[in-house]
Amino acid sequence: MNDKTGQEQNTLIIGRNALLEALKSGREIDCVTVARGERGGSIGKIISECKKIGIPVKEADSKKLDYMCGHSNHQGVIASVAAHEYSSLEDILSAADEKGEPPFIIICDGLEDPHNLGAIIRTAEAAGAHGVIIPKRRSASLTFATAKTSAGAVEYVPVARVTNIASTIDELKKRGVWIYGADVGGTMWCDSKADGAAALVIGSEGYGLSRLVKEKCDFIMSLPMKGKINSLNASVAAGILMYEILRQRSDIKTDAGGNAK
Repeated sequence: MNDKTGQEQNTLIIGRNALLEALKSGREIDCVTVARGERGGSIGKIISECKKIGIPVKEADSKKLDYMCGHSNHQGVIASVAAHEYSSLEDILSAADEKGEPPFIIICDGLEDPHNLGAIIRTAEAAGAHGVIIPKRRSASLTFATAKTSAGAVEYVPVARVTNIASTIDELKKRGVWIYGADVGGTMWCDSKADGAAALVIGSEGYGLSRLVKEKCDFIMSLPMKGKINSLNASVAAGILMYEILRQRSDIKTDAGGNAK
């Protein structure tokens, strides 16, 4: 077994008994993968318990499970657990308060690629964001791949998983946070005033912002597209917009040539 496979197994719970005990202990689990067609014995109990507490359950071929666990005896079930402990929305807001700064938060609305999520967490740390928010379902999570791509930033940036992004946006608005969505058809990125309490929402790789989330945004920030490709990689767009918000929050002025002064 190579080192990479060993590291990835550190974020897996393999086998029926191990997973049942993890569920009993309240261990935070991202999702459970069950071999297609497996429903008998304790597998049925595992699926039932996961549904009860809101843990997503996926089906996959047994060969896929073999690959995921390096051909260990998985008994038809594997759970993916976080490579780092999740935080809460309150933790993120407290981090801003402790620094005496207005909140600066990144919200990922259905981002599915763990490498994109890791890159966003890395840039968020560099740009001084106080935390990242992701949904519990249909989203990349704090897997080994995410943690590795973040280059260690997961150790410093609180990441909160929430049940509903739209409801979380409503809560942030109540706390005085302005919501900025990254999408087409909005105000040019450098013309949006974003020097106070701000949450930047990045949509999924394929579909952008969901309809409801976009409607809840106070502002839409857009980047000019001069080439034949009509969109940027989600983490690249997020990085550009994060640094524009940082520039404004830091009151960094630029001259006509774009140089800081």
